[in-house]
Amino acid sequence: MVDFKGFSVIGDKGELIDILLRKKIPSRVHNLEIFHDPEIVNIIAERFGLDENLDKKDPSYKNRLYIIMHQFMGFDAFHVPFRDKGFFDEPLNYLNDTASKETSRGQRAWTEEHKGPIQGWQDFEKYPWPDLKNIDFSCLEWMQKNVPENMGCYELTAHILEELTFLLGYETLCMKIYDEPNLVDAILEKVGSFYLKHTEALCTFSCVPFIWASDDMGFKTSTLVSPDFLSKKIFPWHKKCAEVAHKCGRAYLLHACGKLDAVMADLIDYVSIDAKHSFEDTIMEVTDAYKLYHDRISILGGIDVDFLCRSDEKSIRQRIRKTLDVCMPQGGYCLGTGNTVANYIPIDNYLAMVDEGRKYCM
Repeated sequence: MVDFKGFSVIGDKGELIDILLRKKIPSRVHNLEIFHDPEIVNIIAERFGLDENLDKKDPSYKNRLYIIMHQFMGFDAFHVPFRDKGFFDEPLNYLNDTASKETSRGQRAWTEEHKGPIQGWQDFEKYPWPDLKNIDFSCLEWMQKNVPENMGCYELTAHILEELTFLLGYETLCMKIYDEPNLVDAILEKVGSFYLKHTEALCTFSCVPFIWASDDMGFKTSTLVSPDFLSKKIFPWHKKCAEVAHKCGRAYLLHACGKLDAVMADLIDYVSIDAKHSFEDTIMEVTDAYKLYHDRISILGGIDVDFLCRSDEKSIRQRIRKTLDVCMPQGGYCLGTGNTVANYIPIDNYLAMVDEGRKYCM
């Protein structure tokens, strides 16, 4: 078991923002994750007795637990996972992994890639498109009043390409781009307009220190659709969301999985992202990405999830030190996993990663 005692320093969201904008060399290693699976939060809370003074019957119990857990782990900002439905909630076609266990995120599954709920104009017309006025922001409203001043929290937004592939189905999207481009454009207008308004709404909360867009665009060897389609159809919406964020004094972070080297120039120069998240060793190790892009954007996370799952503590600590030796001296880096803190990552391996960052001295 990793001898993890938590952080003795208090959060500093001001320095975190300066790191994201590459305005200063950090005074310590800052941690940042797109989110933790609830099981990870609960395991950490139970192991270290973080909820001993909390009333589990309190309606705000989960909110308070998330604040305490992230404080203990040394985070300056954290994802708010508790919101009701109201987004793009039309039932999608999911294929379940029957070999996996039931989790808080349900049985592990993936979206059936052939057909989504919209296959033509009739489906488009009857689809229950979301309205921002129906979105429940009560969790952020609670955080606005209760999150410590030295911390921030955030929701994810701007799932532009992802939502398009879910609504049509990936295979159908690939055909409709050529067969019915007007339908694709109409769906994008609905999706993009909604997330633009959602981004504007997030910027009204002072507890939200940056905007974190999440939009997977690729796989191991390529982008999911052509770079030309991304540049002409998807990136203009991200650019609009980034402009809103920047106008409101927020950095614009992008989580996007896949091999994106063909479009990184557009993401940096056209969209004007401030930081990139999601890195996988089989595509590009985070230290190589840092060397390529750190003079233009910040680089986030990158400790490969598969590596974290399969490695021993010594190997993990060695990798963390080597990564920080490359990424810390010039700034513009936050420590974290290559994707999410998934519930299948061995907890001691995750704690070893965070602990090594806690101990790191430049």
